[in-house]
Amino acid sequence: MPHPNGGNLSMVLPRSKLARREALEGYIFLLPWVLGFLAFHFGPLLASLYLGFTNYRGSTAPQWIGLENFQRMFADDPLFWQSLKVTVLYAVGFLPLGLVIGFGIALLMNQKVPGITLFRTIYYLPSVMTGVAVAILWQFVFHREYGVLNHLIGFFGAEPIAWLNNSTWVLVAFVIMGLWGVGGGMIVYLAGLQAIPTELYEAAGIDGANSWQRFWAITIPMMTPTIFFNLVTGLIATFQIFTTAYIMTQGGPNYGTYFFSLNIYYTTFRSLRLGYASALAWMLFILIMTLTLLVFSTARRWVYYAGEKAETA
Repeated sequence: MPHPNGGNLSMVLPRSKLARREALEGYIFLLPWVLGFLAFHFGPLLASLYLGFTNYRGSTAPQWIGLENFQRMFADDPLFWQSLKVTVLYAVGFLPLGLVIGFGIALLMNQKVPGITLFRTIYYLPSVMTGVAVAILWQFVFHREYGVLNHLIGFFGAEPIAWLNNSTWVLVAFVIMGLWGVGGGMIVYLAGLQAIPTELYEAAGIDGANSWQRFWAITIPMMTPTIFFNLVTGLIATFQIFTTAYIMTQGGPNYGTYFFSLNIYYTTFRSLRLGYASALAWMLFILIMTLTLLVFSTARRWVYYAGEKAETA
């Protein structure tokens, strides 16, 4: 039988049946993930949103209190403001340094020298270590009497510092510890550097541009999407720091490392204020989402995508 648009209808029907069968099989394979997402992610997310508007301690039924948790958060909870301040200070101290140092290491690792693969592995390895192992390792590094860091600064005549017991230095210690794991961002930067067309550098060299001019006119603009990606992911990760603070300082000294995620944990499992902890968790989500959207709103001014058409005036 001929098809209205030409061809044989008997040749079309089996294909449509095969397509429907393949789609059905695809949905069947997706079903376990969908069920797991609904049961273990989306369901608890909705439950947390509801509990954020209730007074719930786990032993009795939740009592609806509306916006009281959020009002208490801003008006009557000094630990909320302390945890927010500590988290913001850590983000301001770590994120810019992490972006710059990761980019600098990537530039070094992009050189064609013997053994560069080994060095790339060495710099990347710390980023794959687990949080607990990293925390225990850095407890030894920051030890006042036996720590490696105090021995190093002792060569310059400086007095030993109680890094983890001094509220002035403890955030500096966490920033130093965070910079030890910039290898993850370095790998992303390295991929971006190797994706830059060499023809651009060759053309700039023919035009007489030196290395510094090629770096500012080609490398930096072409790397802005990668910098943007690392900025967004680093911002989200920085505001969720938890494991190292819980293992090393438990929020001390004097609430100097009482990060927002640690505040949520203690409110949940020590104070058993599950409703208020849910409100704190949603506040953290709102804060991260707001900052992320703010970064996205600035992207058009400084992020350049190759092949993107220039906007007409």
